[in-house]
Amino acid sequence: MSFMFKYTNYFFQSILIYLFFIIGLILRLSISRKIFSYLFLIFGPIFKSNKTIDNNLNIFSQNIPNHLKAKIKKNMWKNYGMTFIEYMFLGKFKKQYSHVKLIGENNLSSAKSGKAVIFVSGHFANFELMSMEITKKNIKLATIYRPLNNFFLNPLMEYLRKKYVCRNQIKKGIKGVREAIDYIKTNHSIALMIDQRVSEGEKINFFGKQALTTTLPAQLAIKYNLEIIPVFIERKDDNEFEIEFQNIIKPGDFKNKIDLTKKLNKILEEMIVKNPNQWIWSHNRWKQ
Repeated sequence: MSFMFKYTNYFFQSILIYLFFIIGLILRLSISRKIFSYLFLIFGPIFKSNKTIDNNLNIFSQNIPNHLKAKIKKNMWKNYGMTFIEYMFLGKFKKQYSHVKLIGENNLSSAKSGKAVIFVSGHFANFELMSMEITKKNIKLATIYRPLNNFFLNPLMEYLRKKYVCRNQIKKGIKGVREAIDYIKTNHSIALMIDQRVSEGEKINFFGKQALTTTLPAQLAIKYNLEIIPVFIERKDDNEFEIEFQNIIKPGDFKNKIDLTKKLNKILEEMIVKNPNQWIWSHNRWKQ
């Protein structure tokens, strides 16, 4: 019974989303961004628990005033809506360069020379642009991703990612780890998000509270002596983007995978503090 309910729910959810995507294509990018930022602002809280978001924001800062909390939630939903409809325009982004400003491009020298590195980031702004811009630099890349729960929508998402973001897509999981290692052995860099809860992770401090955290970047970096490059993505007021390739982290500077993962969590904290309006607060990040 529960499976049939889930099946039916996913089916009608996918029909609605496909309809939204068609409307977005008809209205074009600029108008679609405005419409869907408003729709997500109005309807987002209906489908995602405000309690989870508020709890996350309280962990982020226990002294955050209510008006700033409301502003962060408002801006998060607006960015979420724009990112949602931008999936229909990934082909446009792939062909263009003027919508993105790259900072710290000198930190890509190892990757450009053909050496594998690990790129890490979180779900900021339009997070798909990280891998897209890296591949535009002719860097061999494979991206680790989490498939959507909705099996009616996931094929479209996989198609769009493979066609426009990065051809080499690795599904998260044990099999995905083996695939990532195979790619590293052929001098492919690996890109992944490190901000979501993982059931197989280690409990690492994140904004003063223990959170299950992936140690995969640290494990791969230490085992194969790979540099790690944190990447921060930010949407600007004109809906253009800045992508910052931050200072290189060398695995040899850390005792073990836990120490290195703690460093990566600290960097992620700094990214969120820099612009809390564009991080997705609706994930139950601190769930044990």
